[in-house]
Amino acid sequence: MGELINLRRARKARARTLAADQAAANRVAFGRTKAERDAAKAEVARIERALDGNRRED
Repeated sequence: MGELINLRRARKARARTLAADQAAANRVAFGRTKAERDAAKAEVARIERALDGNRRED
């Protein structure tokens, strides 16, 4: 016979893993300080300006 499992425990374990995955995603998305977000935005703007400045005209 197959191995017996407790469905309640399995359901709760699955919910815990899903919650942990969601928490990790939230830490990546929202876990930065305002200074870090501003610095990243300034870096992206600097790169875009550099690319636009070196663009050839048709």
